[in-house]
Amino acid sequence: MGEYFGDILKRALDRRDFLKLTGTSAVAFSSPFAHAKTKNKPTKSLSYKTIYPNNEDRVIVPEGYRVSILIKWGDPLDNGEPLNWNRVYEGTTSEDVERQKRCFGYNADFVGFFKLTSNRALLVVNHEYTNPELMFKDFDLDTSTPTREQADLMLQAHGVSVVEIRRKSDGSWEYVKGSPFNRRITGDTVCLISGPAKGHRLMKTSYDPNGLLVYGTLNNCAAGKTPWGTVLTCEENFHSYFGGDRALISDDLVRSIHQRYGVPSRRARQYGFHIYHDRFNINIEPNEAFRFGWVVEIDPYDPTRPPVKRTALGRFKHEAATTVVANDGRVVVYMGDDERFEYIYKFVTKGKYDPLNRTANFGLLDEGTLYVAKFNDDLTGEWIPIATVDGSRITPNPNLPEPFQSDPVLCFINTRRAADLLGATRMDRPEDVEWNPITRSVFVALTYNERRGAPVQPRTDKANPRPLNHMGHIIEIKEQNNDPTSTRFTWVMAMLCGDPRATDENRKLYIYGQPAKETTPAISAPDNFAFDKLGNVWIATDGNPHPDRLAKNDGVYTLNVYTKELKMFLSGVPGCEICGPEFSEDYKTFFCAIQHPGEGGANTRWPYLGDGVVVPRPAVVQVQRNDGREVYL
Repeated sequence: MGEYFGDILKRALDRRDFLKLTGTSAVAFSSPFAHAKTKNKPTKSLSYKTIYPNNEDRVIVPEGYRVSILIKWGDPLDNGEPLNWNRVYEGTTSEDVERQKRCFGYNADFVGFFKLTSNRALLVVNHEYTNPELMFKDFDLDTSTPTREQADLMLQAHGVSVVEIRRKSDGSWEYVKGSPFNRRITGDTVCLISGPAKGHRLMKTSYDPNGLLVYGTLNNCAAGKTPWGTVLTCEENFHSYFGGDRALISDDLVRSIHQRYGVPSRRARQYGFHIYHDRFNINIEPNEAFRFGWVVEIDPYDPTRPPVKRTALGRFKHEAATTVVANDGRVVVYMGDDERFEYIYKFVTKGKYDPLNRTANFGLLDEGTLYVAKFNDDLTGEWIPIATVDGSRITPNPNLPEPFQSDPVLCFINTRRAADLLGATRMDRPEDVEWNPITRSVFVALTYNERRGAPVQPRTDKANPRPLNHMGHIIEIKEQNNDPTSTRFTWVMAMLCGDPRATDENRKLYIYGQPAKETTPAISAPDNFAFDKLGNVWIATDGNPHPDRLAKNDGVYTLNVYTKELKMFLSGVPGCEICGPEFSEDYKTFFCAIQHPGEGGANTRWPYLGDGVVVPRPAVVQVQRNDGREVYL
């Protein structure tokens, strides 16, 4: 098997070799916002012939490419048997719960590639939520309540998987069963609490009276990778798991924060966590919900290092946490709050990234300044500081009223309310927010907001220009002086999503202000981004199947920001969304996740492997060119 965990980990933690291992570098340089065509820029179209949105029950890629499944829900990470999917479907047992703890989780979302050697790597994959109506026979979302075993299996199917993969002779990858790197972080794995909220009274519970640790991470949606080789996994719709009656909570502050974040949720019944675990019942443990909604740092190279909830990055429904190193060495983290009329944030560290001392970077995200974005109609914008953490001292924005001044930790626990009071711009579901290292600009996915401009709802503005926005849009931000630590920026509308053949202007496709050619594939609900070596934007979608959008399968698209050409690269299966676009280090493999195939009543049992399994299974797929060259050529 060659070198393994001990040797690889030792090298991974070595100061200089770690840069080679991760391919990390500082990437904040000057670049014109107009994306000038230069010798090294992608002035030509990607060579593949576009596909188009469809409703076929298979994953489709262009001619000249091949697609295969790398790993799917229930595949064993140890040397044991896979999850017994049909038994889970017919009647989940305690044995199934135990197997799920050691098997790949459900609903893969973020996919992160971390190099080990030229032919070995780690994949870190988020598991956002579960679909009991697909997992369990005759489960009705409106009326059914899960059994104890079903609820516990779903709790274990959440979280994160770390899995080793190795390259085969044909250039594709396979996962390594029983690798010492393989592990699951689930809904009850012990996570440490770090940063300003550590030990705060709202972070204390009966099982953790000091507010120092929490059981589990939940609703892990998108994520990011740090320059020092860790994952920042994001807790998004955490409110979904908490049940109880908010009106019975006597503490006014607790009650008001829960209301702002949607706790409890009517969806809690379909998971059943609060029925069988007191910590999810807000009337028994009113503070437990405050311990979710964070960015969680995980070290994929070291299974002995526990996950850490980095509270200086704020608490909201995190969609992403993507990083860039500024010229002065400070690290900037861009984040979206994925709900209608919520905000875009960034965090700038106090300290500087040390490329020669990996360990020194592990506390970097505990000190710095948290900002929220305001977009002006003149295509300028500003980052409004919410609060700064400097050691034990927290300095809130002076414009914030009580109780933020006397208890500034609330800036991080009740971040949404602080952003409300500071006049930030309410956006149309901010999802992925990512720095493009080639264009040196920030791309923001606004997935959709069909409530914009409706009665008693916020009106349109230049950054959210469509009323009843069913199709979504993409904004590109240029930080002042191309410095990600800047507090001012300019912005452009990179894409108003839609169909180029639509007659309704609110549903028509525009790219950088120009109507798209009729031969351009329709796109809606942009969700996540990846960037290739030339700066092309790879866009994964979440919502195309809805009848108010395209009524077609979700997919992956490529946008050349220099030629303004949009193509469709991959199409999913009925009912799924596409998540986690990612490249191997050599760009010869493109990875993405097929999440919740069959959701919404779609008729599919994908992936149809001939193994007699009756339920559809979320999975991570891989795509290579048949000629073995880089995917983006």
